[in-house]
Amino acid sequence: MKKCFFALLLPVLFFISAYGQHKAPNAEITAQEIQHHIEFLASDDLRGRLSGSKEIYIAAVYIKDEFESYHLKPLFKDSYFQEYNFISDVKLTDNNALTFNINGDKEKLELYKDFIPTTFSGKGSIKAELVFAGYGISAPKLEYDDYANIDVKGKVVIVMRSTPEYDKPRSEFDKFASMRFKSNLAKEKGAVGIIFVNGYFPKDSADNLVKFKYDRAAGEKDFPVVQVKRYFVDQLFKSQNLDFAEYQAKMKERKKPASFVIKNTGVDIATEIEELKSVDRNVAGYLEGTDPVLKNEYIVVGAHYDHLGMGIEGSLYKGTEPKIHHGADDNASGTAGVMELAEKFASINKDLKRSMIFITFSGEELGLIGSNYFVNNLPIPADKIDAMINLDMIGRLNDKALTVYGTGTSSKWKKILNEENKYKFKLAFNDEGFGPSDHSSFYGKGIPVLFFFTGVHADYHRPSDEAKLINSMGEDSVLHYVFDVADIIDNMNGKPDYIKIASKGTSGDWKVYAGTVPDMSNTSEGFRLSGVSPGGPAEKADLKGGDVMLKFGDKEINNIYDYVYALQDHVPGDVVTVVVKRGDKIISLTLTLGAK
Repeated sequence: MKKCFFALLLPVLFFISAYGQHKAPNAEITAQEIQHHIEFLASDDLRGRLSGSKEIYIAAVYIKDEFESYHLKPLFKDSYFQEYNFISDVKLTDNNALTFNINGDKEKLELYKDFIPTTFSGKGSIKAELVFAGYGISAPKLEYDDYANIDVKGKVVIVMRSTPEYDKPRSEFDKFASMRFKSNLAKEKGAVGIIFVNGYFPKDSADNLVKFKYDRAAGEKDFPVVQVKRYFVDQLFKSQNLDFAEYQAKMKERKKPASFVIKNTGVDIATEIEELKSVDRNVAGYLEGTDPVLKNEYIVVGAHYDHLGMGIEGSLYKGTEPKIHHGADDNASGTAGVMELAEKFASINKDLKRSMIFITFSGEELGLIGSNYFVNNLPIPADKIDAMINLDMIGRLNDKALTVYGTGTSSKWKKILNEENKYKFKLAFNDEGFGPSDHSSFYGKGIPVLFFFTGVHADYHRPSDEAKLINSMGEDSVLHYVFDVADIIDNMNGKPDYIKIASKGTSGDWKVYAGTVPDMSNTSEGFRLSGVSPGGPAEKADLKGGDVMLKFGDKEINNIYDYVYALQDHVPGDVVTVVVKRGDKIISLTLTLGAK
């Protein structure tokens, strides 16, 4: 193990040294140092700092070396690294096979060429009869139900992708169209597996198999989900003296479901998806305060240092060839900010009253994985953290416009922010403590937060987010402002109070509201909450951050998708029994759903 470690470490150290990391000591925050850090982190050589990659390890060593050079103490006993495992991808094992039996003749399909399991397919090996279930939709409110008058219990259903209104740009059926939704419904109806196929319409539609791309959620437990090429469903229809294309056309013409048992046929399906685990790490050091009492309280200054690598889910790049997503603003800028602030505060360590933690998180782009892990595995008690300051995308200041989130999470924040604004920023305040960055993990633990942000731009989540576009002078002024704010918090006589802010909600067109905040780092069974919106239905029902939802009403919940689909079946005012796992206990709670 030691040989392997040093084999990896030596080229990393050589790379960092060759890049010219070490510079003349300068305790001041400067635009030159900001640009230097960002150019390193957003370089081609770091290939977008994808979580779990060797390149993000190089970034981690770089940050660790900086912290060490400022004489920060390692936060995790004798280490600056807090390592954790996460599921980085999934792959198909050798145990994936599909064979059709048509009138006694067996036809074995070829993996990748003729069929493909979905990434959310459960593990299973089944032999069953077949039922054609149209589009696999049950929508009584739209007077459409492919499962009406057909028994699918113990059978495998074949369903078409898309919806009965495939030619309508915006259809009420669209919310029932996803493969996960249809799989969940088929399982609920008693089917033991599902086979998807592309229909013949719209005309000239390609018969492509879905890409095997991990969607970062648990699969359908013990329930095989595959897609086959249209040619094989053609054969099944011919065995019933039917034509698949004509059948779909008649369904469209009659505007009615037409499900049926496919006689004298069967299928053998075996599916198995292997989860691939990777190691990543948060990087943190701290400065110990000098006040004999206040040194036991902490201010956390953090930012995520990961990005999208060559372009994963979340990328807005429209090209076909993979490209490095440099992530200069998102979030090399915030990472550079944490290092500059650490260096500045280290130079005045003797004047600090409270202790200060400087931390960079990995896994933010995958769902706040690193910060969630940190707050659930703290090296200090959570109630000793007085405040968390998050820096995410602070490198593109334009027209002095600066947004600060979390301004309602303590009654102290707005007064401090306004009084310290000698830089003439055009401040925009957002009171909410939950949001799509790492401060959210801390707010869910009852910690007041502030999140500094210079705004979204045309290069967001695209390869063009490069170091040359950074406004380093602008970031310099932002960091001086953050330093002043943090310095005021450090010198406060008492702890900043924590205020619960009712969320306005961000659930798109949903009319029903539960007030749950998902833990997107969870890839195990169930839907885990990172928190609940203050004053919302979930809080009133006594749901808590850390709860794992197992059942919502009469529906089993295996992942966040199951939860979203279950919510769609309800309207405001519905009273739902929710079963959660809290620690080692299974608890039933009563939730009254609200309205947006």
